[in-house]
Amino acid sequence: MVFETNLPLILLAAFVAAASPGPATLTIAGTSMNAGRKAGLPVASGIFVGSLMWSVAAALGLSTIMLAHAWIFEAIRYGGAAYLMYLAYKSARSALSRKDAKMTSMTGNTKALFSKGLMLHLTNPKAVLFFGSLYSLGVPADASASSLITVIVAVGAQSFLIFHGYALLFSSKAMARLYQRLRRAFESVFAFGFAAASVKILTAKLQ
Repeated sequence: MVFETNLPLILLAAFVAAASPGPATLTIAGTSMNAGRKAGLPVASGIFVGSLMWSVAAALGLSTIMLAHAWIFEAIRYGGAAYLMYLAYKSARSALSRKDAKMTSMTGNTKALFSKGLMLHLTNPKAVLFFGSLYSLGVPADASASSLITVIVAVGAQSFLIFHGYALLFSSKAMARLYQRLRRAFESVFAFGFAAASVKILTAKLQ
């Protein structure tokens, strides 16, 4: 039964993690403001699917397997950190430029944007660590299959609303106008956020 799990605690922790500034939200915001909701929504969908995959993996105990085989974790760690540092470089270069430059964002057709959003989330080892900790915190070891499914669906629905809500919000004309006025400040924040996430991934220690 669902009462075997601490669902309110899980949803609160998942909300804070998904809604707070990070690689996923920064990428959705940048793409939506630069290319509109038609580009932002596929990126958000890709990130959502990546989040859902990590959630299912954690529920099945695959995070334990990954941590037991350190080379898999390290490959994902360095690949994800390198990509985030690249995004930080692009944002920093834009922030230092006095010319009107477009915000760092993902480009391509709908399929490509979805794939890029998916890979961004799948190459972030913080995601599997977060979901592993989340399930350890709020789900007992002997939780039933129905409880795990309930948690996966509830967290997934909440993530879907948050990620796609970001795409819709930041694609608005009002937000675009605000960005044009504060472009360099926005890009500076984005550069710092991407770089901080990259460094945090590189300095994370396996427990």
